[in-house]
Amino acid sequence: MMAQYLRIKAEFPDTLVLYRMGDFYELFYDDARRANQLLDVTLTTRGQSAGAPVVMAGVPVHALESYLSKLIKLGEAVAIAEQVGEVGASKGPVERKVVRVVTPGTVTDNELLADNQDAILLAIASTGSKANPTYGLAWLSLTQGQLGVAQCNERELPAWLARLAPAEVLVDRERHPAAVLAARLPITNRPSWQFDAQLGQRKLCEQLGVASLQGFGAQELTAAQAAAAALLAYAEHTQGRALAHVHHLKVMRSGDLLDLPPATQRNLELTQTLRGETSPTLLSLLDTCRTGMGSRALRHWLLHPERERSTASARQAAIAQLLAAGCESLRDTLRQVSDVERIAARIALRQVRPRELAGLRATLLLLPQLAATVPSAGGQSLLQQLQEGLQAQPELAQLLVAALAEEPAVLLREGGVIARGYDAQLDELRDIQNNCDAFLLDLETRERERTGIANLRVQYNKVHGFYIEVTSSGLDKVPLDYQRRQTLKNAERFITPELKAFEDKALSAQERALAREKLLFETLLDQLNTALPQLSVLARALAQLDVLSTLAERAHTLGWCRPEFVSQPCIDIQAGRHPVVQARLLETGAGEFMANDCRLDARTKMLVITGPNMGGKSTFMRQVALIALLAAMGSYVPASSCRLGPIDAIHTRIGAADDLANAQSTFMLEMTEAAAILHSATEQSLVLMDEIGRGTSTFDGLALAGAIATHLHDRCRAFTLFATHYFELTDFPLQHAQALNVHVSAVESGEDIVFLHDIQPGPASRSYGVQVARLAGMPASVVRHARHALESLEARSLEGQSQIDLFAAAPEPEPEAHNSADTVLLRALQELDPDALSPREALELVYKLKSLCPEA
Repeated sequence: MMAQYLRIKAEFPDTLVLYRMGDFYELFYDDARRANQLLDVTLTTRGQSAGAPVVMAGVPVHALESYLSKLIKLGEAVAIAEQVGEVGASKGPVERKVVRVVTPGTVTDNELLADNQDAILLAIASTGSKANPTYGLAWLSLTQGQLGVAQCNERELPAWLARLAPAEVLVDRERHPAAVLAARLPITNRPSWQFDAQLGQRKLCEQLGVASLQGFGAQELTAAQAAAAALLAYAEHTQGRALAHVHHLKVMRSGDLLDLPPATQRNLELTQTLRGETSPTLLSLLDTCRTGMGSRALRHWLLHPERERSTASARQAAIAQLLAAGCESLRDTLRQVSDVERIAARIALRQVRPRELAGLRATLLLLPQLAATVPSAGGQSLLQQLQEGLQAQPELAQLLVAALAEEPAVLLREGGVIARGYDAQLDELRDIQNNCDAFLLDLETRERERTGIANLRVQYNKVHGFYIEVTSSGLDKVPLDYQRRQTLKNAERFITPELKAFEDKALSAQERALAREKLLFETLLDQLNTALPQLSVLARALAQLDVLSTLAERAHTLGWCRPEFVSQPCIDIQAGRHPVVQARLLETGAGEFMANDCRLDARTKMLVITGPNMGGKSTFMRQVALIALLAAMGSYVPASSCRLGPIDAIHTRIGAADDLANAQSTFMLEMTEAAAILHSATEQSLVLMDEIGRGTSTFDGLALAGAIATHLHDRCRAFTLFATHYFELTDFPLQHAQALNVHVSAVESGEDIVFLHDIQPGPASRSYGVQVARLAGMPASVVRHARHALESLEARSLEGQSQIDLFAAAPEPEPEAHNSADTVLLRALQELDPDALSPREALELVYKLKSLCPEA
């Protein structure tokens, strides 16, 4: 047995092998030790191999999925070796072979993968010199059957990794891209020879069934072809078969998509909050999809918006049609649709389960009703194309109706999957199982009539099987076709050809019925495989309809408007709102969101934004970026009106954070991100700069902020929202014609401050930092000290002095006033800590202060 295990393990040296032994999957040697660390399963030893005890650990068969889920989340690959031979069929151990390899990038099981998530397998090949490499990317979604390729330079690679968010990355074991290591993605090393461009071109042509990649625009992408070679080889190796459902290639280029660097995706909280949570984010607000297909497509639309506006315009036109006609019936019907995308993939990979095929059957039968709920739209509109993709497929539906039981078993090995009446041989075997007693009674009646033996009995026991028993008094009437099977003291037991034939059938009926069902199920999958292209078209149509109806529902519920795309450069937003913040305010009942306008055009390319902390500067900047992104993906936007010119990228430098793992301080990270923006931004880019330069000394930070603002204004000429607390920068628009001062307003009421969150023209007068510190719960003594230091700094600044002692205590009262009642009252007030007083102590203090001022 160990020899058999070691042969299997040699084929999967870098993979955990789960070796089936009865009711357990066992791991041996180093695999067992690793499973002990990862899963906390118990290590044991058993017997000896090569003179040493065999270290092993096991997991129960019935709990396999839960252990697999843990291993996949930890980035492990697992090979499952099942017993495929019959017990006792030959000498030696039962034959076993690996029937399934599960890796983070090749997961297809619903138990291991959430409905709204997709597992992307990415391969990266590099060509050219180490100093200036070209990276070829090839990625595959097994569950969606989508294959894509692209090429990029070293600077663009992090953005591609953030956009694709692969679950597993295949790399040449001799060349690890620094960006992959920095992203901390699960890496699988592959031999260098697998990254071969000629091999990749040949494998792509075979996969797509074409003679050349010229029609896809991928003929010259040699680095991407090299990556595709390793990708397809690995995918076929893990699945143990060809990828029959992958028959389309999408070639993507950096210039085709709106550039969303990793910092932008993080700072705008598109799919994850800054704390790493999935809610509240823009995606969580948008995703009210009725199907997993729709949720996955929505995520793709959000992270892959195109620069060219035709796709977005077509989607917005479809949303308008859905809003006009109403989409509730469509969304209600979509709720009954199964995940055709994943079912089609699992059919191709021969991993589909009977219940999934039942779901596909129900969806196919639902298509006429679903198509009727799609608003009719003439011409070549997107809705018309999607409606055509919902064409009923009666032959396929009828095949599933005829072949599948109404409520099939969960697993094929349980039986009861194929419908009655579909196969006569299967029906006979089932009848034998179900009607055994009836057959025996019928045979007994017929034999009594035929032989005239009144006490003849047909019976069964486990030792001798079926037999006809005749007592001694009736032996003279036994027919010639009776064959003696056993002699008893007062009776004889016989077998007849008819009973022998029935015995052979009955004793093996269950086993043969299950074998017959498996054969019929495999034949059914063969028939379904021919319909995979139609199922792929159907899945895409269903997913897009789900996303469009979801965006229509969001636009109606949240009061969003349809944006207008124009050719001249501009970002003109009227009454714009931050969608996530507004939704949170409504959810918590914290009040109304203050909408604000934003106007940028060829004459005004930069807004210098000043105002208090917590006043809403960052929210305003983010909402402008989110509105631009939503429009680019084809959604309506949270505003009363919106006009947008061409935009090629959204760059952000927001927040304060460090990257200690890569030895970057807060300020270093800030400067690194700012440098990347200055190198990448163009006249059509939208740039958000929030408090740049605050990670160093005042003068250094001010100098850098001014230089960065000047570069963005003069060189990049990008649309820029530049928030700062350096009031010196409010003079920037005086020397730069395309810059304008705006501020977020606030009102003081005594020591309190009220934030109006309203964007007004002109610079702010104060930052109100001390007041914000008091609202945050800072001790009163600290607030008083800070206020005194601030007043001193402002006074010295007006006098032109350059030095101030920030740590000096507050000044004592003048000596000549010590004996006056005013001085006593002043001292009492200075020693007072209002935050430490109870209501009773406060009342007593009022009376005490009154006694110090009798004239009052």
